[in-house]
This record gives sequence, C-alpha cells and structure tokens, in this order.
Amino acid sequence: MKKRTFALYVVIFVLGLGAGWTLNTQRLPVQGISARTAADYLHGVIEADRTFYTQHVVERMEAMLIVNASEEWAHDKTLPLPAQFLREASRSLRLRDAPFRYRLVSLWPLNPQNVPASDHEREMLEQVVEFGEVMEGEVTSNDKRYFQAIYPDRAVSRACVSCHNAHVESPKRDFKLNDVMGGLVIEVPLDS
Repeated sequence: MKKRTFALYVVIFVLGLGAGWTLNTQRLPVQGISARTAADYLHGVIEADRTFYTQHVVERMEAMLIVNASEEWAHDKTLPLPAQFLREASRSLRLRDAPFRYRLVSLWPLNPQNVPASDHEREMLEQVVEFGEVMEGEVTSNDKRYFQAIYPDRAVSRACVSCHNAHVESPKRDFKLNDVMGGLVIEVPLDS
C-alpha cells in the first residue's frame, strides 16, 4: 500500500512540474497579461510544487525512513532540500533560455548565493520580511528590463523551521512555523 501511495504522490508531483514547464513554453508575458499577473502565475506554480515536494515527498520519505533530504544530496544520494529543489529547477530553466528568472533570497541565508543581489533588493526584502507582503519594482540586467516581484517565503513545514534553526551556519535560530524566512524573487522581462 505504501508503494501505491508513494507512486500517486510522484505522479502528482510530476504533473505539477509539467505545469511549470508548460508555463515556460508560453514565453510569458503574453499579450494582454501584465508582468505582475505573469509573476503571480509563476509564483503560484513554483510555491505549489515546492510546498508539495516539502510536505508530501521530503517529509513523508523521512517519516517512512526511506530516504532523507540533505545539503549534500548529489553526493549522498539523498533528496535535495526544498531550497535546493527550487534552485535546481530554476537553473534548469536558465539552461533552456527561459524568459523569466526566479531565486530565493534571505537576510539570513544558509547558502551565501542567497543574499540579495543589490542594496535595493535588500531594502525590498526587508519590507517583505517586516510586512509579509509582495514588493515589486523594475530592474535592469544585461541591458534588459525586468519586472521584479519579491514574494514572502514562509516556513511551510516543521522541517523548514528545524533545519534552519539547527543549522551550524544559521545566522538566525528562532524561526517558527509560517514565519517569513526570506523571499522568492521572480523576474519577468518587460522588453520583447
């Protein structure tokens, strides 16, 4: 029975990833859809996939003592941590020349790659953490203009909280469930 349940979760997970890939092939933004709406759509898919992965793959596999998630997942042949899952999916899209970009940022990153990219991005992230609301603006990168939205990245499971609070290199160790731990930055091109 456990194998059937696991297989069902894997199928649902793959379907969610397929939805994300389908959005990528649409080459957002589509005429008539604002950059904010496109970013909101992407955020919905990314968060649904990541939350599902965290709660129904990582936590379930660990509870059933089948496999754990770890920072050294590739070397240790374990599951990627949810933040690593998001980073690898984003990297995969960049390799496919996706028109949009996304990444995690934090004021208290465990991974130095997750620091804000600029002082302006840090200021926006501070507002996201303080108020728990989306911040948006426009950025330029490689002479291209992007709509940038930073969505609150909340601790959706006890695994997120315990991992960050217990990590040796964690600069913050008092996270609670549903706390804003950082932000999910989504950038949608404004130039065609």
